[in-house]
Order: sequence, then structure tokens, then C-alpha cells
Amino acid sequence: MPNHYKRAVLTEFARKLLPNKVLILLGARRVGKTAFIKNYLETIPADSYLHLNGEDIKDANLLKERSVSNYRRLLSNVSLLVIDEAQHIPDIGMILKLIVDSIDDIKVIATGSSVFDLSNNLGEPLVGRKNTMYLFPLAQIEFAEKENYKKTIENLEQRLLFGSYPELEQYEDWASKEEYINEIINSYLLKDILIFDGIKHSNKIYDLLRLIAFQIGKEVSLLELATQLQMSKNTVANYLDLLSKVFVLFKVEGFSRNLRKEIVKSSRWYFYDNGIRNGIINNFKTIENRNDIGELWENYLASERIKKQQYQKINTKNYFWRTYDQQELDWLEERGETLAGFEFKWSENRKAKIPTAFAKGYPEATFEVINRSNYLDFIL
Repeated sequence: MPNHYKRAVLTEFARKLLPNKVLILLGARRVGKTAFIKNYLETIPADSYLHLNGEDIKDANLLKERSVSNYRRLLSNVSLLVIDEAQHIPDIGMILKLIVDSIDDIKVIATGSSVFDLSNNLGEPLVGRKNTMYLFPLAQIEFAEKENYKKTIENLEQRLLFGSYPELEQYEDWASKEEYINEIINSYLLKDILIFDGIKHSNKIYDLLRLIAFQIGKEVSLLELATQLQMSKNTVANYLDLLSKVFVLFKVEGFSRNLRKEIVKSSRWYFYDNGIRNGIINNFKTIENRNDIGELWENYLASERIKKQQYQKINTKNYFWRTYDQQELDWLEERGETLAGFEFKWSENRKAKIPTAFAKGYPEATFEVINRSNYLDFIL
């Protein structure tokens, strides 16, 4: 079962669960937020908490009357309130503010898969009253607790093809894994976006995702996407913003400290999960039968690196770097004053040198090629 992986957020979660604060756990649908909360609740007395689900109308109605007396009644004798999918409850921010401000020592956990609802409804009222944490599909950091090096290497192809949603672990054969990814894409992936006001063209969002899926590791032009999709540039930008807020895509921008030829205006986009990327283009062929292994490898390393940074609290800004004459770095990290450049190569024989213009412009920066022989050092 997928629940047996110890999630990397566990220690920090316990540390941040504080009286009169709301702990918000955010992540895409199906990444294991509910399972994580259930596992946590099994470790505390059953009569010490109240567990509600924002998608259940009866549960939501319990919170509807916004009065201190209602919440005191509801939460008498419990020290923890848990609300799953909290973004579905109208005015959730105001409700939680009233609860944490008026009920002594109450702890609150709210989970959600859609940042725009949660942040719109929570942001203002909960200033200074919340801690936010993120949960992603399983990270190699989490797999590493259970598997040895040999197993990790054996599983690499599957992770490049199917990604690492927790429930995938239940399926032995590849056909079932493929089916599961398609089910996520059709039933869950865009659920939050499609119930969001003003979204008319769900098929256009899938078309947009398809175009992004074919441009991993390349700069994405909003104008070009808009032309291909016959939409306005602003609408495309808006959709991309929503897709990043529901944890389908993330953006990496161009880096510059003003060398004349550096490209900074455009961005690159990556999927948080390789399986979703492959499902969107409906390609689960094995690695030897693909011509996009470079893109798969780059997306995998980028998404795993993001998970590592989040879980290990590494405060880094991520960029790519390129000049107009095509010198480039796949990945560049800025921490304070230090710069570290990385080039991603699937083949261990493919050599890569630090780009001349980069070495000249940033002589203090480090440079490393990440391939199959050393990738675990990069993501663990």
C-alpha cells in the first residue's frame, strides 16, 4: 500500500502544528494529503480531534454559522480540528480566523489542492496565524527509505515514464499504471481549475498542456502558444498561472546579471510529475523506443530537485541560462551570492563543458554535469 512511505514533511509537520495556528497542507490531488493526515490521526487519541471534509455538504454546514458560540459547541472537548479540501468551504479564511482567535489552544489543519481558492480565502484573514507546507508526489528522498541502490536504479525507468504518485505503488504491471495515470488526468488533474469561475475551455487547457509537454527544456513563448491555441496571450498566461497553482506545472525563468547577450524575457515550464507529462501526450513507450529521453530526464531531475529543496528547506532561486548565440545551462541555482550551474545529460558518455560566456561572466560559479552516474547526489 502507498501509505507505508514515511513522508518527508512528517517532522516539520509535527513542529509546525501549534495551538491557535492553522497548518495548511497544500498539494495536487492524489499526492497523499488525506492518507498523510489519516496516518497522523492514528497516532493521537480518537476523541481528541474533529475531522471534516470540505467536499461534504453536511460537514461544510457545521461551519456555516459564523459565531463563537457555534464553534465552541462544535469543538468542545477536542484540541484539533482537521478540514480536508478546505477550499470548498465559503469564507474559510474568516471562519478559521474566528476559530483560532476565540478558542483557546485549538490546533487546526487545513488541506487543499488548489492554492488560488485557499490563498484567496485564507491569505488576508490568516496573516500571522498560519504555517504552510507542501506535499508532492513521492520524492526519491522518500523512496530511499525503503529501497537500496540496486532497486533505485531498476526503478528509474518506471519513474521517468510513470512518475511517482503514491497509489502507483499498488500496481504491478505497466498497463495498470498507465490506466491509473489516465484516470488521474481525466478525473482529478484539472478538477479545481474547472470549478473555478470563468474557465470555459477545458479542452484548451489540455491543448496548452500538450504544447508545454513537447517543450520541456526549451523557452516557451506566450505569443506562440496564444497563436497556436487561438487565444489571447493574457488568457494563456492566466491558464499557466492556474496550472502552477494546482501543482501541475512549475516555471523556471532566465537568469541574468546584465551580460548583454543573456536571454531573460522567456521562461521554461516543467511538470511536477513525469507520469502526468507522458499521460498528457499519451506516450508510455519504454526508454529505448523514445526520442524524448533528454526531455524526460531533464523534467525528472528538475522536479526531484524542487522536492528536495522544499523538503530540506534549501533556500534557492532556480533559473536556466542562455545567450542569444545559443550558449546555455539547463539549471542554475543562486543561493545568496553563490551560483551553481548544472547540465543534465542522460548519456554518461556525453561530455559537457561550462559555456565560455558563462565562465567568463561568472568566474566564481561552479559547474557540474548531472548524468546517471551521479544523479542521486543531486536529488537526495
